[in-house]
Amino acid sequence: MADQEATTEAKVEGGAPATPATQEAEATQPTDDAQEAAKEKTFQKVQYSGPMVCHGHSRPIVDLQFSPVTKDGLFIVSASKDGKPMLRNGTTGDWIGTFEGHKGAVWSACLNAPATLAATGSADFTAKVWDALTGEQVYEFPHKHIVRCVSFSPDSSKLCAGGFEKELRIYDLTKPEADPACFPKQGSAFKCAQWSMENENLIYASLASEGGVAVWDVRAMQRAAFSFDTGKDIVTSIELSSKDVVTTASGNKVSFWKAETGEKVKESYTIPFVVESASLCEQKNYFAAGGEDMWVHLYDYETGKEIAQNKGHHGPVHCVRFAPGGDSYASGSEDGTIRIWTTPGAEGESEDSQASVGTTEGAGNGGE
Repeated sequence: MADQEATTEAKVEGGAPATPATQEAEATQPTDDAQEAAKEKTFQKVQYSGPMVCHGHSRPIVDLQFSPVTKDGLFIVSASKDGKPMLRNGTTGDWIGTFEGHKGAVWSACLNAPATLAATGSADFTAKVWDALTGEQVYEFPHKHIVRCVSFSPDSSKLCAGGFEKELRIYDLTKPEADPACFPKQGSAFKCAQWSMENENLIYASLASEGGVAVWDVRAMQRAAFSFDTGKDIVTSIELSSKDVVTTASGNKVSFWKAETGEKVKESYTIPFVVESASLCEQKNYFAAGGEDMWVHLYDYETGKEIAQNKGHHGPVHCVRFAPGGDSYASGSEDGTIRIWTTPGAEGESEDSQASVGTTEGAGNGGE
């Protein structure tokens, strides 16, 4: 990986820096116990509610994914139009390395289950597999057009890739020189694809000009008997939120589906803005959504009630994902930053930081 250093800091907008003069003045002002307690409560609220802001990308971030918790910790990989996918510590946001080699925008990035491999899909007409420990390129798979989505099989032995060729390819990573298996061509480019982490025979994918999510049977190399009917709106985000639930974003709706049947878990929630990405955390009973309004919104999964509005991005939010366990969630934006937000009720968060339907503002410095 490229030799770079990264820092990740968070601050709250609107605060003026302290100077020796102001500090001395404050020290001479009498304060009682109540005032001191109020100051402490205010400090705690700022400390826990502000996000960690991760700089480093020079262009919009269009995809990100957390790894499962591994023996080496938690990781997050990001894809950007700057063509330089990055790996970070998923807990602190600290930069670990950059995968160097693409010659065009990177539209998709993912990690395998043990976080030993990363995969990327790019506008340079390639899908690449990387050693996530060293940053070295392991495989390069050429395509005839832009690659928009990549996903590993549960056992990391295969990679699916799709894009403007209008077909979904399956690469056998144990036989990288072999020709890929290809599903029948479609009438539109592929936009999103996600391999089931519980059923190695199912892949969920959406198309760029057709609503819904098609389910692909890897054994039969054709569409499965069921799909997710989202209507005419294009599905811009697919998440395997658990072994049983798939979360999708389309138009201004967030929907939840039974992974093995395509049935709705519940009625879709209508969101008052165009949603580009959504993520569910069943452990915390929350889902997060981001899109054109530039905020990251947190909702109650059972009722759809808005819990928090997280302000700080300076462009549309293209991707949102919860970390395993749900103590935090990350967002990537047109502004080129990743922000890692603390979930209300997370371990280590004070009660004072949990404001219902509150607005959290966050800006920060840090980067490569």
